[in-house]
Amino acid sequence: MIEYIKGEIVELQPALMIMECGGVGYELNISLTTYSTFDGLREGKIYVHEVIREDAHLLYGFASREERELFLLLTSVSGVGPNTARMILSSFKPSDLIDIIASGDDATLTTVKGIGNKTAQRIVVDLKSKVRPVAGLDERRAAASRGSQTDTSEEAVAALVMLGFQKNASQKAVEKLLKEDPNMPVEQIVRSALKVL
Repeated sequence: MIEYIKGEIVELQPALMIMECGGVGYELNISLTTYSTFDGLREGKIYVHEVIREDAHLLYGFASREERELFLLLTSVSGVGPNTARMILSSFKPSDLIDIIASGDDATLTTVKGIGNKTAQRIVVDLKSKVRPVAGLDERRAAASRGSQTDTSEEAVAALVMLGFQKNASQKAVEKLLKEDPNMPVEQIVRSALKVL
């Protein structure tokens, strides 16, 4: 089991990171929270959870142990797989997610793509008593990248496509959001798009 990887950040996208350590490049599936933490950094330490399937070995990366703990709690719920858990962690900051679950607000969870009423209720019932121990989340924030609007748009669309959305629908959602606020950072665009797609 890999606990963490420390090395050079070779590539960083809202849903994907490639980190080089000891001459090996590791591809890590990440949430928007993790992207925000590492955005603008050249090196870092990322906590890892490995998912081994018959057809793939996948690495999921997290900015903190607390975020990884939330991911593991979410995937322990019946009907919530790794990609759904990552989608939830991309839609809400960890501290907000803890508050949503602890307060029993399953209606807010249904705003995430792929989460229906039953799954949202199951998450609340299964995790309500378990989320308070991770309430002391260490949320570090990196300065948001303010590249050109074209770069921002392309990056946001790429992230949404990686998360499983159609490219055309993603482009329309991103364009609409950038018309409303041209200075919106990539992670906020993707979070907002997740709620309308």
